[in-house]
Amino acid sequence: MTTTEADTSPLVQRPKRADARRNYDKLVAAAREAFAEHGTSASLEEVARRAGVGIGTLYRRFPSRQDLLEAVYVEELAEVCQSADELTDLPPWEALSEWLHRLVEYVGRKHALAEELWNYIDRDAEFFRGCRTTLYAAGQPLLERAQEAEAVRADVSFDDVLQMVGGIGKNPATPPDQVARILDIALDGLRYRPA
Repeated sequence: MTTTEADTSPLVQRPKRADARRNYDKLVAAAREAFAEHGTSASLEEVARRAGVGIGTLYRRFPSRQDLLEAVYVEELAEVCQSADELTDLPPWEALSEWLHRLVEYVGRKHALAEELWNYIDRDAEFFRGCRTTLYAAGQPLLERAQEAEAVRADVSFDDVLQMVGGIGKNPATPPDQVARILDIALDGLRYRPA
């Protein structure tokens, strides 16, 4: 991702001062835990308590529930996107496959957050467009690298891959080990096979 893309990305919302950054990180981590345990309706007081800060600190950093939901969504997106950089030393197929496994886990976690955010903002809002741009910037190079190495079919687009992974990851009734197995089966369909 270029500096210009990074500057306009929704991922650049973190405070600069060290003390503000620490509180931000504690609040986002606490929100992730609370939302995982109690759903996105977990109380903000519970989030502040878990973070070890007062409710006033939470509201100074996140004036509304939407602001906190967006921050959690973006932090999780940042983690999965940054993990693409960790995989560049792997062979192209392994890098893509590993990243897609991380992505499908993220899709499962973020689906409830996205559903809640849609109560506040439109699916095509600038926030979601920025998140999609960031996701494409991380994943599309992995796909292209695998295609160039003839490890993945040339007729597959990153949109195709996202549709596949999204469909697999959004099913809340499927246990995590089953999700990984289903993804492996689907990934086998991406493999390049000479005619």
